Amino acid sequence: MELSWRTSDATSVSIDGIGDVPTAGVKTVTPTATTTYHLVARGAGGSADASATVTVNAPPAVQVPTNTMTEEEEFKANVLPIFFDYDSYDIRSDAQSTVAKDASYLNSHPNEKVVIGGYCDERGSDEYNLALGQNRANAAKTALVNSGVAASRIRVISYGKDKPFCTDHTEECWQQNRRAGFSLDQ
Repeated sequence: MELSWRTSDATSVSIDGIGDVPTAGVKTVTPTATTTYHLVARGAGGSADASATVTVNAPPAVQVPTNTMTEEEEFKANVLPIFFDYDSYDIRSDAQSTVAKDASYLNSHPNEKVVIGGYCDERGSDEYNLALGQNRANAAKTALVNSGVAASRIRVISYGKDKPFCTDHTEECWQQNRRAGFSLDQ
């Protein structure tokens, strides 16, 4: 913002907050808040004064996206798989906090529907693992329903050992395959 002034017959001119200035001039000011500038001009005939107010408005709010993830990326980041012990479909005690977090997210997103896939490691027959995978998916569904998620929002499917997450023949790998995995139901 620029202040400009011109005086006649003045011998001294000052502006509050700036100090002594020439009898005529232009001064760039950048106040951070609304400010009134008061000019006093003195000369042989006396003194005169004038004021100018510079109004500072708050900058317009900039809308910054709070979340740049897609709905599916956000879902995958917040709804995590539940892992099971060998030959079991009981929800383990160490998976209870995961179930609680998954349910909390789903309860806060009531329009999202979910598919729970039951997975198994490579050991055992196809038929046995399909049944075990179904039981794991159903156990995860029951845990979510018990935590307040509407059963009508959940669909279960068993993949048995057909879609392994890991293909190594080790206990660490098999543990990753013994799970209930979650995805958005499109």
